Amino acid sequence: MKTFVKNRSSFSIALCFVCVATFAAAPEFFAQRRTNAGGRVLRAAENISGDRFEYQAVTPRGARILSVSRPHAETLRAIDEGLTQLFAVARKNNYRSRTNHSDYTIFIARPDRTQNRQGGYSPDIAVGAAQYAGGRYDQGGYVYAAGMVVALETCAFMIAEHNQNWSRVSDAVRFEGEHLVLYHNDPARFQATRDHSRGSGHPIMK
Repeated sequence: MKTFVKNRSSFSIALCFVCVATFAAAPEFFAQRRTNAGGRVLRAAENISGDRFEYQAVTPRGARILSVSRPHAETLRAIDEGLTQLFAVARKNNYRSRTNHSDYTIFIARPDRTQNRQGGYSPDIAVGAAQYAGGRYDQGGYVYAAGMVVALETCAFMIAEHNQNWSRVSDAVRFEGEHLVLYHNDPARFQATRDHSRGSGHPIMK
């Protein structure tokens, strides 16, 4: 397992538990990685997961991907599908800000587990328990998360790498994106649902 706790504040915003494309370069993200906002987000993602995100892609609908290995075409399509579902329900709730695929950056990290306790396929990332300490998700000082928000203003989040069950990727993308849509459209609702330590879950928007 990776060393998973470097900055507890990085993941205290939202950890999500999911029960349940042509590869294109984006070199500008790395070109000024140590001096601009993109560089700060990249460093935050590396700090959370312990990974190096050396691969870059853009989904067919324009979401930016940074990943630990070359992403499957199925992954890119599943990410687009998850965002499409998110934006449809967001508009039903009269939310309009940050409802374009190109608004989002998704980091795909190496999973710390690929199966849950029941033996089901569950690629998840281990992070320190923080506000989940002592709760049902606590695995002894850490929790497994299907995804987590990396940066609110720039709509960046992280999911674990999958090699099957693409609908789970879509679910993780939709559910992480809910936090970001709410942050940019409904601050009060965002604050009320920003993490799941008090028992809230997904979907938030219906």
